[in-house]
Amino acid sequence: MCRASLFIFSLIELPNTGVNIDLSLEPVLVALSYIAIAFFAATGALAAARKNQTIVTFVFLGLVVGMGGGTVRDIMIDAPLFWTQSNALPIIAIIASMLVWFVPSNWWRDNMIDWFDAVGLAAYAVYGAAKALEFGVNPAPAILIGCIAAVAGGILRDIIVGETTLVMGENIYISAGFLASASFIILTVLQVQISVAAVIGALAGFALRGAAICYNLRLPAYNWTLPDKNRDT
Repeated sequence: MCRASLFIFSLIELPNTGVNIDLSLEPVLVALSYIAIAFFAATGALAAARKNQTIVTFVFLGLVVGMGGGTVRDIMIDAPLFWTQSNALPIIAIIASMLVWFVPSNWWRDNMIDWFDAVGLAAYAVYGAAKALEFGVNPAPAILIGCIAAVAGGILRDIIVGETTLVMGENIYISAGFLASASFIILTVLQVQISVAAVIGALAGFALRGAAICYNLRLPAYNWTLPDKNRDT
């Protein structure tokens, strides 16, 4: 019990955890960044496809969704916007969007957006948490930053196309992003190799979100009931 309390205290209070991450030296984290951008961009293009939009809209939505979560993350940690530092990242989003354009619509399953989003969610959560650590953010807020980065792109996508956001859906969604980022941070603080922690965190988040898609998993919801206007006062 005491050890557990000390561990929780170390996550919350200590300003220097001894965790040093250089993202450029971690190929697994770099790969997760590329995966997140590509799959989220594909969800943006698929959302455009469902609305019978042009290829320009495909690419625009792909860029907004693919870059959206990372942009929010970089603003929160006061980092240079990542897509202004590399030609490769916007190109990945453009290519992913155009691939969706050239694939016949009957090849796509109805819930393909959900599955692509699940991959991007898990990858972005881990990479976002890692980048927060790299910029000196403490572990507890780094978990939150990773989770916010994971869901921000999907929120932008759903708002733009006029759909109910997955965040407001009934199935588990935010919790999957939280699990991915929290798993990575906790394992990293415990001195697990960063690449191993990243893979475990991403797989954990994807597994939870995938289970929610397959089995309609949901957390207990608040039961909001309006007062009866016809009741005597």
